[in-house]
Amino acid sequence: MSWQTQLRGDPLPWLLDAESPVRYLALRDLLDLPGGTQLAAARRAAHAAGPIAAILDQMDEAGFWVEPGPGYSPKYRGSVWSVITLAQLGASIHEDARVGRACAYLLDHALAPGGQFSTNHAASGTADCLQGNLCWALLELGCEDPRLETAFDWLARSVTGEGIAPLTERDAPVRYYAGKCGPLFACGANNKLPCAWGGVKVMLALGRWPVERRTPAIDRAIAQGAAFLLDGDPARAAYPNGWADKPSGNWWKFGFPVFYVTDLLQNVEALVALDYGRDPRLADALDFIREVQDADGRWALEYDYTGKAWVDFGPKKQPNRWVTLRALRALKRAG
Repeated sequence: MSWQTQLRGDPLPWLLDAESPVRYLALRDLLDLPGGTQLAAARRAAHAAGPIAAILDQMDEAGFWVEPGPGYSPKYRGSVWSVITLAQLGASIHEDARVGRACAYLLDHALAPGGQFSTNHAASGTADCLQGNLCWALLELGCEDPRLETAFDWLARSVTGEGIAPLTERDAPVRYYAGKCGPLFACGANNKLPCAWGGVKVMLALGRWPVERRTPAIDRAIAQGAAFLLDGDPARAAYPNGWADKPSGNWWKFGFPVFYVTDLLQNVEALVALDYGRDPRLADALDFIREVQDADGRWALEYDYTGKAWVDFGPKKQPNRWVTLRALRALKRAG
């Protein structure tokens, strides 16, 4: 089924309007416009004005935002959040040198020697959501630093448990910690149960890693992670929940940007990037995505960070170009 036949209207003119902030990504990802003059011009325009330019203009010349260091604080304007947002906006190292400085700064100040992205530059400060978000974001921005090999190796083995001691073995050279406390997305913030929000971020990153560079550990992590996310019905989000008797309602609120809070749409994005788009266990989730579009084939912004991040991305409960782009990319890839 063509992704366009699943729409109730045609949102492309709205997305491709000359003033649209998603024009570059829509041309690249929905129309598959080959590299050339038109796409290059759209990418330049996306960096010259709008949210990418607004965020980069707030960056310190050294490559950080607000305060030096690992960049987890302050939410949601520190280096971690700024880099994740830039990646979701389509920013590129190849278009603006400041993006490259930001990537290098994070690798220098947030990556522990064992490959863990961390809130405190030590292995103990790692978590699945942070690791997955930054591994994905740096690749998406065009970073090719060899240190990412180590980061992805930790990412994969932290899922499977290969070569990682339990957190109780405090003298072990490589072990789990209070936050990232065990294999298969186990997280201290989820009462030590597997956290699907973190799992989605990990799988999104693994899906972005080039297929030809996948190690056996990465392949095993993908298989185990997909089995976890597809267990039961992803549309119900009935994943282990350490502190409540039902899933967070945020699963069904599509947002932009997407940080550690995860929605059903990002779960689908991660799984279709790993070629699970035709898996029958994903059918209900895809149906839900299709059902919540409006009569014009657009999706509303239901979860946002208005007033908290550098840029606001539109009013809640209203059709939103960024969320619509996310939904259309997922439907297109699933098909």
